[in-house]
Amino acid sequence: MIRLNALLLGLLLAAPAAAQDAPTFEQLERANPLQPLPGRLTGLDASLAQTRNPPTPEQVRLGRWLYFDTRLSADNSISCATCHVPEHGFSEPTPVSTGIGGQQGGRKAPSFLNAAFAFYPDTFWDGRAASLEEQAVGPMANPIEMGNTHEVVVRTIAGLAGYRPFFRQAFGDETVDLDRIARAIAAYERTRISGNSPWDRWRDADKDDPAGQALVSEQVKLGHELFFGKALCATCHVGTSFTDSRFHNLGVGWDAQAHELKDLGRFAVSGKDEDRGAFKTPGLREVTRHAPYMHDGSLATLRDVMEHYDKGGHANPWLSPKMKPLGLTDAELDALVALMHALEGEGFLDAAPALFPQ
Repeated sequence: MIRLNALLLGLLLAAPAAAQDAPTFEQLERANPLQPLPGRLTGLDASLAQTRNPPTPEQVRLGRWLYFDTRLSADNSISCATCHVPEHGFSEPTPVSTGIGGQQGGRKAPSFLNAAFAFYPDTFWDGRAASLEEQAVGPMANPIEMGNTHEVVVRTIAGLAGYRPFFRQAFGDETVDLDRIARAIAAYERTRISGNSPWDRWRDADKDDPAGQALVSEQVKLGHELFFGKALCATCHVGTSFTDSRFHNLGVGWDAQAHELKDLGRFAVSGKDEDRGAFKTPGLREVTRHAPYMHDGSLATLRDVMEHYDKGGHANPWLSPKMKPLGLTDAELDALVALMHALEGEGFLDAAPALFPQ
């Protein structure tokens, strides 16, 4: 009985407050105060003001509530943060995502850190959404994710009086519609930025400054040389977010015995034969925080990932021509892993607000 009572108490504390305990406007403001937009972090060559659909603090505050609000799902159990977990770099520590009713999908939730600075807007592993706004509403109506409908989501949020003044702040009036819900969530997601990592600060330091050169180890420096040289990582992992936002078949998910792909990837969206088994290049910011790896979580560690690339992936009829054996040594593989740890930065972590609109 004691254990059951403790479980019930935990569920109550984790859920948005009950309607009879509706917090006041002032209490909500204190629980989720307006924050200035993130400034430019070391290692990043752009600011939010230069990005597509630059957010406002009011939109970000509203989007933060919506991002963590489980009432967007059909049974009040799943929020955006259920799969895109802040402490795991806004990805997750599992091979694939689990949605409503314990249903498991076939892919792992990708991180959207630094997505505001991506070269191309396509989101999801297969690029089926053309923007963060479009991506934000997709899972709501997916039967194995949030299991809801867009109409019910809008009706639910519009029926919560506590949200109305914050929609007015963000958009000029209290109208609640799917477009505004999507814009608010995407505004919040654009502020999830990682930078100022040891690698960033080392790269920014004067080459003659011993303190700056000591920010990373000799192993990380070797990893850097390999990344941009022999290991060919920068062929696809480009820019400050380390992604070309394009799609490549790496042989992940190829069933050699059945001679078929377990997941068609980008092909299901584009219909192009060369896109069979191709998936979007993930960014590398905070990549150490969300093992296992690849779209299906099939590689347990970063060392496994490096070994996969070193051998040139798994041969299949649609393997990217960029995949080829690299001939890396054990020390070189370890150096590349060390580089990934040197990309652990700051500025992205967050947690759910203490109170939610009712």
